[in-house]
Amino acid sequence: MALTHAAAFTQARPWTAAEFEDLLQNRFTHVVGDPNSFALFQVIADEAELLTIATHPLHRRQGLAAACMKNWHAIAADLGAARAILDVAADNGAAIALYERFGYSPCGRRKGYYTRDSASNCDAIVMERPLP
Repeated sequence: MALTHAAAFTQARPWTAAEFEDLLQNRFTHVVGDPNSFALFQVIADEAELLTIATHPLHRRQGLAAACMKNWHAIAADLGAARAILDVAADNGAAIALYERFGYSPCGRRKGYYTRDSASNCDAIVMERPLP
């Protein structure tokens, strides 16, 4: 996962293998997908949060991220979540379009949340949607 994350996230610091290992030790954390594309999420009580989703650049435009979105939504709903939330960098148009396609709408903003090496920090858009 760390290798795919590093290939997919070139504007921000990618997560390390140790960070993924630590998250996966948490009983509330779940993952769907494969080494080319995955979604990592947590379900706590009736809320699910997408922690990260990544598709290796060599495997984009094949529907893998959409499949991960469908799968994590289904699992989260099965675990009792009624609402899904996520945050996305305001300059990540592709991700915003994906989330909007899955029914997410903005519900908040975190100013300067994402650090950028070559530019000023970028806002995070917090988005939500109900789960069936």
